[in-house]
Amino acid sequence: MRSKIFTFLLFVFSLSIGYGQKATVQSPNQKISVGLFCQQNGDVGEWYINASYNNAGKPGEVIPRIDLGLSRSDQDFAKELKFLKAGKPVVVNDQYTVLHGKRSVCSNTANEVVFSFENTGKAKLNIIVRAYNDGIAFRYEFPEKEGTYVMKDELTAYAIPKETTRWLERWNTANEGLYAMLGNNNIPAQEWCYPALFNSADKTCWFLLHEADLNKSYCGTKLSNVADSNKYKLTFPNPRDGRGLGQSQPTITLPWKSPWRVIIMGSLADIVESTLVDDVSAPSILKNTSWIKPGIASWNYWSSNHGTKDYKIVTAFADLAAEMNWPYTLLDWEWDGMTNGGNLEDALKYIHSIGVKPLMWYNSGGPHTGVTSTPRDRMLNHANRVEEFTKLKKLGVAGVKVDFFESEKQDMIKYYLDILEDAA
Repeated sequence: MRSKIFTFLLFVFSLSIGYGQKATVQSPNQKISVGLFCQQNGDVGEWYINASYNNAGKPGEVIPRIDLGLSRSDQDFAKELKFLKAGKPVVVNDQYTVLHGKRSVCSNTANEVVFSFENTGKAKLNIIVRAYNDGIAFRYEFPEKEGTYVMKDELTAYAIPKETTRWLERWNTANEGLYAMLGNNNIPAQEWCYPALFNSADKTCWFLLHEADLNKSYCGTKLSNVADSNKYKLTFPNPRDGRGLGQSQPTITLPWKSPWRVIIMGSLADIVESTLVDDVSAPSILKNTSWIKPGIASWNYWSSNHGTKDYKIVTAFADLAAEMNWPYTLLDWEWDGMTNGGNLEDALKYIHSIGVKPLMWYNSGGPHTGVTSTPRDRMLNHANRVEEFTKLKKLGVAGVKVDFFESEKQDMIKYYLDILEDAA
């Protein structure tokens, strides 16, 4: 549940602050500030923001430049943007509760300003900027009421000083890899996964780059420093992802808002404790969440890759969950080929008899993945899912784990959310 309070805040920003700087937004505790700049030092041109952090009274610029702009199929929103105004500053005070995570009651509190621009064709673009006590978030908005377009590119790019230490994971569609610590003499130029962690050269500020509130109106992005080893540009999915299916460039319909671009900032403890990604995301659309019961599950995959084929291994891990007082046990891939003492129905009956609830794995199936592991192709469309989920509910299965999404293209993000909606 969320309740929102918006009140006017004076003196959060001021115009013509310094050379080329148009405005600034400060966090409620005044530790973090965001400045808006025009590269051409006027009201028309290319725009960027920076991020500064005040550590024990010692202010310092952490990210000197974050390039802004979008390229749409019909026109450009980057090179010759005219600054129109900075909206009235507001305090965002959003209290909400969650069923799982770092804390049950969360506070989304920030100072927000909307910067309004227009391009040479008089088309409007807003950039919504929030400064939090533990970071900053910004997003793009096309406020006009109609039109459908392809987004050719997002020009958001983070300029990171060379001396900054970084912990990065090389991009892969599975988001399954190891993080490497990279210094100023060892920064490969390639594509990188979220989240990406950095420590400023003077070690006074940590920051983590991420995105939030991604929905069916856009694709997932990643970070690329291919063009410049110290500039991380947001990049759309590769055309070859998902076996080449789906469009890399998302299609948007106005009015439209992008996902939030999130920078969590502060001490390493601030990074770990932050709920900023959740804070800026849309609240749940479910009114009744009493049936959702997060909890620990036993899982045989760690020690027995093909263990779910074996009834005795499945029941042994169910026993482990009961012994540890864990609510769930997960039947991973190949449960449809279970032998050695029983089949799926036998296993489910046993699991329920000892007071544990089963979770079951599915291959997302479809032509977007070459993984043939079964069960496959039961999540592909609404009719398949309704049939399968109805069967699982009758069998007393509490939830599903759906695997092998080899793309973050817009159609795959829609697929993710379609499965969630049908499961709910």
